[in-house]
Amino acid sequence: MRVIAGQYRSRTLVAPKGESTRPTSDRLRETLFNILGERATQGIFVDLFAGTGAVGIEALSRGAAQVYFAEMSKPALAALRANLQSLGIDRGCTVETRGTLPLLRWLEQMQTQVDIVFLDPPYADVRAYASTLQHLATSSVLRQDSIVVVEHSSHADVLETPIALQLYRSVVQGDAQLSFYRPHVPEG
Repeated sequence: MRVIAGQYRSRTLVAPKGESTRPTSDRLRETLFNILGERATQGIFVDLFAGTGAVGIEALSRGAAQVYFAEMSKPALAALRANLQSLGIDRGCTVETRGTLPLLRWLEQMQTQVDIVFLDPPYADVRAYASTLQHLATSSVLRQDSIVVVEHSSHADVLETPIALQLYRSVVQGDAQLSFYRPHVPEG
């Protein structure tokens, strides 16, 4: 696993041993950032269920102003911190160790609005997808032009999303799928 482009291009990232963490593949990350384009090279990026931090680190490498990581798993958190340290990243990022919802609540409390939210819970954790999307649907962290990207299994049923988020694009690569949402703006 490596950083695809930007300041840290070709630098290697570590992942915990075993199968408890499933890092987003290099190929899928490249696809994600090709789709996001310039949106990922500026602004505020949130990496929920960050694991090794590969997606958020890619955003930092490409020029994101700030990245917020949320991760609770001790092995994944150790890998995330090791990756940040090996790349010399000590500014422009915050790591929340209590999980996704505490990070989102803190961002709301700080009145922070973000450009991109990426979430990638364990594929089988349907509750994590549902609760995070439900929270985001009513959260003040999203602006009308914010993007929420969900990585999930391409073999799973389409994720049900709250009415306040609208699916506008999906990309399948092997066993993984990226679903892109934007806040729903009522007509009229």
